[in-house]
Amino acid sequence: MRTRSLPLSVSFGLIALAYVALAATLAVLLSAWIGNRWLLVAATVVLVAPLLFWHVRHAFAPIHSLFRALAGTVASYRDGDFSFGLAWNGGGDLGDLVAAHGALGQALRDQRLALVERELLLDTMVQNTPVAMLLADPSRRIVHANLAARKLLGEGRKLEGQDFNALIARTPEAVQEAFERGGDGMFTLGDGDNEDIYHLSRRHFRLNGRRHELVLLRQLTAELRRQEVQTWKKVIRVISHELNNSLAPIASLAHSGAELLRRGQLERLPNALATIEDRARHLEGFIRDYARFAKLPAPRAEPVPWSAFLAQLRTQVDFIAEGASDEHVLRFDTAQMEQALLNLLKNAHESGSSPDDVRLVLRRIVDGWRIDVLDRGQGMNEAVLSNALLPFYSTKRGGTGLGLALAREISEAHGGRIALMNRDGGGLCVSLVLPD
Repeated sequence: MRTRSLPLSVSFGLIALAYVALAATLAVLLSAWIGNRWLLVAATVVLVAPLLFWHVRHAFAPIHSLFRALAGTVASYRDGDFSFGLAWNGGGDLGDLVAAHGALGQALRDQRLALVERELLLDTMVQNTPVAMLLADPSRRIVHANLAARKLLGEGRKLEGQDFNALIARTPEAVQEAFERGGDGMFTLGDGDNEDIYHLSRRHFRLNGRRHELVLLRQLTAELRRQEVQTWKKVIRVISHELNNSLAPIASLAHSGAELLRRGQLERLPNALATIEDRARHLEGFIRDYARFAKLPAPRAEPVPWSAFLAQLRTQVDFIAEGASDEHVLRFDTAQMEQALLNLLKNAHESGSSPDDVRLVLRRIVDGWRIDVLDRGQGMNEAVLSNALLPFYSTKRGGTGLGLALAREISEAHGGRIALMNRDGGGLCVSLVLPD
């Protein structure tokens, strides 16, 4: 919308000069017929006032039009329509106001365009992600579902507006059980070669002051199978390495023993047989450790006096106990906890720490106990810390990588957890937390 007008100061000046001149002229012309001064003034006003009113109104008409246009564009902005613009050929304060209004409109148009582009990009990403996503409102109605969710739960049909609970009731039993358990979890669909593994994630948040639930269903089949293959490859490499390290010397020494018998050199035979026995026992222990890790039974927790447990543990490995007293009683599976702490204490001795710096500390925490195994060895770098609890991961030459993994398995089976951290001044702290 474009409006034209002279600057206000010029318009008002010209009007004022014109009507002063007109009033003076009329006063001169009427003074000959009207002798009364006040009557002369009244007659002049009656004749000049209508013309003055018309000219003033005409001068203000563009300004009124501009103000109406400004009010209209503001109303349009409030309604979300930013397509309007104004132009004003005059200068001064009104020109500055129109310029500022135009800059505001352009900024709003740019923001709206950027917002639309971001919304389009976000919707494209959500719709094309392989993770099935559903959003349910407080009344348990589905307000959003992407393409993956429609394919997985709705046979490709639109899910918005459907009842969330009714939709889950129509899904396979495995899906229903995963939702009934609450929280995050995993479930399997299909069987045999067509088996697919999914991870369920549920999050609650407030949207416009109302509580909504976001459900994510991610297929993990391919990823888990890749990890499974890599794990099996690593297991096979470790087992092959240990078997070769033991069987090769056994075969060689068995052949040497046969030669010694054939030659009658019986005095050298005990050394060969002792070495064969040593390698055989090492192999036996190696296989036993793997079997123990693979077949760890559910823990049989029972009250255990801490002091008596420490006395039994000290018969197998040296350490300094701290924080223990005769009245402390913990609940755990004695055999499993003994195995876990033996592994941790042996690792502490093998870290290069002085035997006097290997400590076992018991602390009371909220709703449980914390057991710390401390040493003053070399500690671990970040890469080792992030992988140390994984099965078959070891930095030791000839290590099986099962000691820390078994300790983690035992602590989690008891409802606890395990954590590793480097100590100030050097060394490692392995914390094992157990619930009451």
